Amino acid sequence: MNNPYLFSYLPLFSILLFSLSFGIFTVGKLIELFRSIGLYAGMLEFFSDMEIRMLLLFIIFLCFFMLFSALKLVGETVHEIAMLLFSNDSEGQAVKGARLGYVIFFFGGLVSTLAVQSFLLLMIIFALSLFCSFVYTVYKMSQYTSLAGMVGLIVFEILVWAMFLAAVFFACLKLYNGILASLPFAN
Repeated sequence: MNNPYLFSYLPLFSILLFSLSFGIFTVGKLIELFRSIGLYAGMLEFFSDMEIRMLLLFIIFLCFFMLFSALKLVGETVHEIAMLLFSNDSEGQAVKGARLGYVIFFFGGLVSTLAVQSFLLLMIIFALSLFCSFVYTVYKMSQYTSLAGMVGLIVFEILVWAMFLAAVFFACLKLYNGILASLPFAN
């Protein structure tokens, strides 16, 4: 089959699978936390165990869905800007060729559903899917760029993501320090 839209649904399914996997893990940890602080017994007066788990799963799943969707949007934007700056492809063949990389994330999402009890395994599967997809994309892009353009594309993407992650880390650190400074016993 030679339909260019054959794999267009895979990013959505990948995001759904990873969100479900991380959501199930987080719900388990939240239930443990609620039990340890005594909140879970009070919640059981209003909801059944299954209702609590399903409501928490829906909320956590939605948060992870938004996070992964935003990361995908930023990632594709950064990649296409890098292609604009460093690619010799004027017909868009490079973008079409790299779409098969969606399959890597899809299978990573499928495997992640088997590792919902371990945060470390979930992170390894996600990082491995990300790395394999990046390597595949760089391999496919190498046909449409020179060596200098490929180095520029890789460096540009790594620098943009490093700056993005540094900004997020800095914002979280400032927020954490602000919260600690506002506590009465912090002085």
